[in-house]
Amino acid sequence: MIPLHDDNPTTIKPFLTIAFIAASSLVFLWQLSLGARGFEMAVYGLGVIPAALLGDKILPPELAMVPPTLTVFTSMFMHGGWMHLIGNMLYLWIFGNNIEDAMGHVRFVVFYLLCGIAAVFAQALPNMDSTIPMIGASGAISGVLGAYLLLFPRAHVLVLVPLGFITRTMYLPAMVVLGFWFVLQLVNSALADPGQGGVAFGAHIGGFIAGMMLLPLFKYRHVRLFAPSRH
Repeated sequence: MIPLHDDNPTTIKPFLTIAFIAASSLVFLWQLSLGARGFEMAVYGLGVIPAALLGDKILPPELAMVPPTLTVFTSMFMHGGWMHLIGNMLYLWIFGNNIEDAMGHVRFVVFYLLCGIAAVFAQALPNMDSTIPMIGASGAISGVLGAYLLLFPRAHVLVLVPLGFITRTMYLPAMVVLGFWFVLQLVNSALADPGQGGVAFGAHIGGFIAGMMLLPLFKYRHVRLFAPSRH
């Protein structure tokens, strides 16, 4: 299922959601401007390498662009390709505005970054010797999805469902869309070989759970959990 939009309006302009989308897009354009070799070096230099962050791995000088601890943040704005970027930004655009609305601009920034940090460690801790770089906003965005599930499980999400050579659009409750997404991450994580790289399903799971746990601390007091959609 590919989400297209929801029926959940907001009361404020989601400046920070837009800013995160713009920042990630600009960083990706910068990555492309470096050429193939420069693109790869940027991924290694600004992505999270668990063995460097949690172990004693030292990168060559040409790749050590920032200290390993800072890659926890820089990696959130890096992407490996157009589909990686577009998929992440689509989810952030659809679901991020309501979470920003539920906690305000400043709290949303902190919440987003904390979810991203939790996602990094959820992926890195079980693979502390890995030298495969981790990049992407999906861990932080997973936190947004976890928060959305608790806040608006009955909101309707328009999804595109591929059915072989044809596609169909339909509205489904957010609890179905996001619940299916989370189960898919669990299944894929169980089947994935962490030594082969690819999608960081552990980061998705960690970010999602972090978002659910952090939401009560960041949302406005008047915002209720499990609320109906705001038509």
